[in-house]
Amino acid sequence: MYVILVYDIGEKRVGKMLRLCRTYLNWIQNSVFEGEITEVRMKELTIKAEKIMKKEEGDNLIIFSSRSDKFLDKQIIGPERSSTDNFL
Repeated sequence: MYVILVYDIGEKRVGKMLRLCRTYLNWIQNSVFEGEITEVRMKELTIKAEKIMKKEEGDNLIIFSSRSDKFLDKQIIGPERSSTDNFL
């Protein structure tokens, strides 16, 4: 599946969440990630994210999902933080 993940995390935990999300998805903007991921890896990511988060302090994670990135239109205005193309 293709996901766009956005988080709003307390300042003390931002670094941990950034490192976690970068291991699973492509970092495209501050607190925003996108990419293809299996359901199992998505579940793994959410479990690990919940361990970092402090919901009582207002931390949250929003995940938009689609079967494929082909069903989304994406327009970038300004410089792109990182390319989402992966070359093997």
